[in-house]
Amino acid sequence: MKENKIKPTESKLKPKLFSVIKNYSGKQFTKDVTAGIIVAIIALPLSIALALASGVSPEQGLYTAVVAGFIVSLLGGSRVQIAGPTAAFATIVAGIVMRQGMDGLIIATVMAGIIMVIMGLCKFGSLIKYIPGTITAGFTFGIAVTIVIGQVKDFFGLRFSSSPIETIDKIAEIGKSIASFNPMSFLIGLLSLGILIFWPKKLEKIPASLIAVLVCSALVAVTKVDVNTIGDLYSISSEPPTLTIPDVSLDKVRTLIPDAFTIAVLAAVESLLSCVVSDGMIGSRHRPNMELVAQGAANIGSALFGGIPATGAIARTAANVKNGGRTPIAGMVHSVVVLIILVLLMPYASMIPMPTIAAILFMVAYNMCGWKNIRNIFKTAPKSDIIVLAVTIVCTVIFDLVVAIGVGLVLAAILFMKRMAEVTEAHEWVYIEDEDTDVDNILRKKIPDRTIVYEINGPMFFAASERFTYMLGEDEDIDVLVIRMRDVPAIDSAGVEALSQIVKRCEKRGVDTVFSHVNEQPLHAMTKAGLYQKVGSQNFCPHIDIALARAEEIVEHRKNSVTA
Repeated sequence: MKENKIKPTESKLKPKLFSVIKNYSGKQFTKDVTAGIIVAIIALPLSIALALASGVSPEQGLYTAVVAGFIVSLLGGSRVQIAGPTAAFATIVAGIVMRQGMDGLIIATVMAGIIMVIMGLCKFGSLIKYIPGTITAGFTFGIAVTIVIGQVKDFFGLRFSSSPIETIDKIAEIGKSIASFNPMSFLIGLLSLGILIFWPKKLEKIPASLIAVLVCSALVAVTKVDVNTIGDLYSISSEPPTLTIPDVSLDKVRTLIPDAFTIAVLAAVESLLSCVVSDGMIGSRHRPNMELVAQGAANIGSALFGGIPATGAIARTAANVKNGGRTPIAGMVHSVVVLIILVLLMPYASMIPMPTIAAILFMVAYNMCGWKNIRNIFKTAPKSDIIVLAVTIVCTVIFDLVVAIGVGLVLAAILFMKRMAEVTEAHEWVYIEDEDTDVDNILRKKIPDRTIVYEINGPMFFAASERFTYMLGEDEDIDVLVIRMRDVPAIDSAGVEALSQIVKRCEKRGVDTVFSHVNEQPLHAMTKAGLYQKVGSQNFCPHIDIALARAEEIVEHRKNSVTA
């Protein structure tokens, strides 16, 4: 009994740093510092690229890596999680900035952080697994598509006449601007893409994105070709992150609530997925609730210090593990190194060509889209899963994540209920003489005279309630209806009402109702509705043999009453 009182380690609200630091060694510190530096080098171009894709200035991506990365490592529930800006937020952040400005983004991100902290404190970490995988795969693929479409302009050097927000509007603008195609931008983009694809096959230790940035920046600077650089489009600051208080109003808060929930759910799902992946790599177990609290605090901190929404980054976390990082110290080192680079080297970022940024984001989109998983779902999954996947992808691309997640969840719930309703059934028993040795086989039970037995299989809920109305036909002349509910795991109010109607019909016809093997949840619901009391405790039997004996007793009693 003692074991039941002890909380599992993974459910503790205690940062992993506090657990691993007890046995920390100098050897592991060296490995963590090395891993942290390498991850910082990887995070540098990615953070800048993701900031630009999100419609904010380059340094804000680095602010996110510095502040959010440090807080998640300090407070998080994973040993190796690396947090920072990710592609999942690019579209939604760009939309918020365009509609509500930076103040709106700060407010939405802070609210999302508060929601995540509450989720963690309320132990919602394990509930994230109930979001269907088809929805996660759908919006992830949809985000990848929107990122690719958003970077076509810079990759081909197009000159837009407007600044569209929606993906469909961007496609239309691409079509209108195709005449402004810049061959030099396209060539720099192709060179960058080539480096990103082929460099890792030769020297995986040195990040391909860093090589692409260095080579293409140097090439554009030396040749003076007509290619837009970051410095041509954005003013770059090397100032460290400073506290920023937004202009808050009740109207803004109300307007941004849907965006805040979307950021919170997205950050929670992606962070916990990253934790699960890293657990498999190092043979550890993360603390999901502590991770949610840390991610919430990180997003609040990131927003207030000029950053954008952050979450666990699977690619950077994997790089941390591969390079020897095994404790949160590596993530903290990564943040400090990014801060040093920001302060000392940020002005040089103005030389990075925009087609190179576009190429980096193309690779990010390819790596995150999970096309193999999408292909397998279309090949092997039931039609209902394919429908949910397709609708989520379309809604993500055409509308936004708020609509996609909402529609996807509603559709998944409806199709799941339909599937459950289809497998729920009630069938009548028929006695068959055979040599089956299974004494509990329903075909071998001797049913008393003037008795029928129905067995219900599957959950009894509103979508399946109509399936039970035929249990007592008008032409059946019986004394007892036995309802076996051994395979009914759950029941809702509609299911209880369906049973109540059956009992009422039985009463009108002078038929007794006997229930067999009613499970705990259905029994509680039936008691709460008063059905248990109405039928009587003597007619609720724990086993079918006892229920049949009770039915025989009722039939015999009626016979004796008639004879008397």
